[in-house]
This record gives sequence, C-alpha cells and structure tokens, in this order.
Amino acid sequence: MQTTRNNLWCALILSLGSGVALAGPVNINTADAETLAAELTGVGPALAAAIINDRELNGNFSNAEALLRVKGIGERVVELNRANILVSESPSSR
Repeated sequence: MQTTRNNLWCALILSLGSGVALAGPVNINTADAETLAAELTGVGPALAAAIINDRELNGNFSNAEALLRVKGIGERVVELNRANILVSESPSSR
C-alpha cells in the first residue's frame, strides 16, 4: 500500500512539473486569447479576453507589470508568469 501511494505521489509530481515546463514565453502584445489562457498560469478565457480588450483600448503593454491595469489581474498572476511574459518580438531585441 505504501509503495502504491509513493508511486502515485511521484506520478503526480512529475505530471505537474511537466505542465509547468511546457509553458513557453508568450508575447502579451500579440497573442490571441486562446494562447494567453493556455500559456499564462491563473489566466482563463475571461481574463484572456479582458487582456485583449485592454490592449485594444489602451495600446500595448510596456512590461509585465502593465498587466496590473487589467481588472482581475493581480500581483500574484504577474509574479507566477513573469518568466513567460514577453512584450517585444524577441527578448534580445533591446
């Protein structure tokens, strides 16, 4: 019984880890709602639509923190996704 429980925990940890590893950088100024919802932790379809709406009304985001202007996006969501948020075409273009 203990071995089965340990195996289940290992499988759970590995599956969670692989999900995080698959998330890639996403350009919040060009991505569509489906991509935003799929790639950003804590962002579902409604928040993704709010990001698109804000972008259309107020222009591009200058940095990850600019997402805080979107109602429903808090500091926690920004922190969880900081490493995957891009605002330019390539991180080396600066």
